[in-house]
Amino acid sequence: MKKSDLLEKYKHHLTLKNFSESTVRAYMNGLAVFLDYIREKDIQEVSPEILEAYFYYCKTELSYSYSMMKQLLASVKFLYGEVIKRPIDFDFSIKMKKPSRLPEVLSVSEVERLLNSFTNLKHKAIFTLCYSAGLRVGEILNLKISDIDSKRLQIRIVQAKGKKDRYSLLAPNVLTLLRLYVGEYKPKEFLFEGQNGGKYSSASIQNLMRRHRKLANIKKKATPHTLRHSFATHLLDNGTDIRFIQELLGHKHISTTQMYTHVSTRHIKSIKSPVEDLNI
Repeated sequence: MKKSDLLEKYKHHLTLKNFSESTVRAYMNGLAVFLDYIREKDIQEVSPEILEAYFYYCKTELSYSYSMMKQLLASVKFLYGEVIKRPIDFDFSIKMKKPSRLPEVLSVSEVERLLNSFTNLKHKAIFTLCYSAGLRVGEILNLKISDIDSKRLQIRIVQAKGKKDRYSLLAPNVLTLLRLYVGEYKPKEFLFEGQNGGKYSSASIQNLMRRHRKLANIKKKATPHTLRHSFATHLLDNGTDIRFIQELLGHKHISTTQMYTHVSTRHIKSIKSPVEDLNI
């Protein structure tokens, strides 16, 4: 089978499985890396030993991260199990030690400085919504005007990660900001649209974050997703039940939400350091 035909068939199967656009891109990218590695061989000639060598190469030579390795394993497993349906004696559930990293979190004052650094009404509305509702960038881009429930003060997030709908918070002052924004920009379908209509650009949001992080004199390596982490952490700091936070973030497992307990200052502030008893 030609490479182009295989890629088309692969994408067709992903679409039939109703995978999200981001998952389709991730799987397609993973398949491209694999096909490049075996470019001298036919797909039917690939043995378990070749697969073992491929994943070892990705880890040692290409230095791929834990998440990238999981993605590569999933993409090749899908190829053999769902597309060409050829049994292969290889264990795709390789046990890899997941690195334990705490999320970067901004303080309340840092978030305030960041949001106040925006003079453009649309940009300020985007980043304020990211923080105030704990939304992912993709969720911000997919929001439609009809998803803003001003009467119930809620935001409906449709078919988010994991193909699930959920609701998040709509603070009254954020609603006021959104009304000012909509009055000035008059979006037609999506809440935030590009200059020529359609969804706003993810790359533009990333670039804006880098620029305004400097304007706000924030030294941390903050990204738009940092605002989501900060939203969850600040809720926890204020005593919000972690299960409510789980629902607002759309986490499937409570263990995912529990990582914020490691960065929250709620309990640390109540602990007195022994150095306070020293005369220094």
